[in-house]
Amino acid sequence: MTDSHTTPHLSTVQLQALRQDLEEQLEQRTRQLSSLRVQEQDGSGADGTWQELIVSITTAERAIAELSQAFARLTNGEYGRCANCERAIPFERLKVRPLARTCIDCQRRREAA
Repeated sequence: MTDSHTTPHLSTVQLQALRQDLEEQLEQRTRQLSSLRVQEQDGSGADGTWQELIVSITTAERAIAELSQAFARLTNGEYGRCANCERAIPFERLKVRPLARTCIDCQRRREAA
């Protein structure tokens, strides 16, 4: 069995592609959060959109945190391993869902519960 703290199932090219996807998402979310913060500063809070703005800010902050955690896993070699069973998560799944923390089997079990 391979060491669960490495990602030998992912090639250097695959890891680089995933890193680039994560970086692009992080940049996009950071820009979005900055824009929302400007709206927050400019808003009076008098209308119903204030709560929507707060929800959007919270969502963007959460996404940035998840992306940062994915980068940390990538850096320490734990990226691409299922958080439940520690099996390799296939590149195809990570390409579609770069923030995936579980393999398909564990995700299905979780959703069925």
